[in-house]
Amino acid sequence: MIQGDLRQKPKGQSNRERTECRIEANMTDPKDRFTDCVDDYVRYRPTYPPALLELITRKCGLGAGRVAADIGSGTGILSRLLLQSGGRVVGVEPNGAMRAAAEAALSTDARFESVDASAEETGLPDASVDVIACAQAFHWFDPVRSRAEFGRILKPGGWVVLAWNRRKDTPLGRDYEDLLERFAPEYAQVRTRERAAEPGLVALFAPRPPNFVRFDHAQTLDEAGLRGRLLSSSYVPQKGHALFEPMLRRLGEIFGAHEQGGVVRLAYDTLVWYGRLSSLRP
Repeated sequence: MIQGDLRQKPKGQSNRERTECRIEANMTDPKDRFTDCVDDYVRYRPTYPPALLELITRKCGLGAGRVAADIGSGTGILSRLLLQSGGRVVGVEPNGAMRAAAEAALSTDARFESVDASAEETGLPDASVDVIACAQAFHWFDPVRSRAEFGRILKPGGWVVLAWNRRKDTPLGRDYEDLLERFAPEYAQVRTRERAAEPGLVALFAPRPPNFVRFDHAQTLDEAGLRGRLLSSSYVPQKGHALFEPMLRRLGEIFGAHEQGGVVRLAYDTLVWYGRLSSLRP
């Protein structure tokens, strides 16, 4: 059964106060990070390339009669791709606003189920899932507890797939990165956390190393789209913050320097680690 728990922004607070409260909460509870940027997340976050779905269907066997758990499913970007396999998809997401967005987009598909839960405690039955997929999320999980939970809910021989879209080192990408470093004080912490997740990622599959593959991916964005892409990030200042307007002015300059025909191309490497958990190998 699909559930909803759309959280409301606190009333009676200024934009600056809400931003400060959001940042303080984010430092202690990553599950609440994206509550205030869900609309931009839905509209402007990149999808994942068709090659990722091909890998999950061809290598990991997802298809009709199989079940995938999209852990940290957010607004349902990866869930939508996984549904194209013909299999069932369970989106596991603890953030109410993001979960509600996924439900609004995917609830008409009877093969999609939405669960209010976390990677560490999914609430799913033992040995009920053929594929666990996590996109842009594993670095927020407790690696030890989530590994135990993945091992519990996976069927014998089941697969785990972890994916991230990471901006390429291009002229536009470098200018965008510089903007984040200048105007988003929390960005460095988030970037460090993501990069630091790799040891936990390798340990997830230990003692054997996971398979790794990289796919090319990109977004073509007009100026409004590039702005929305920026504002979909949990670590950027919101309207009313002292850095908000200077940040957007600089973004406009970046767009002007790189646009061709009224659009820019923000390029990504889609990085994918996948394999079976060692305890579940025959």
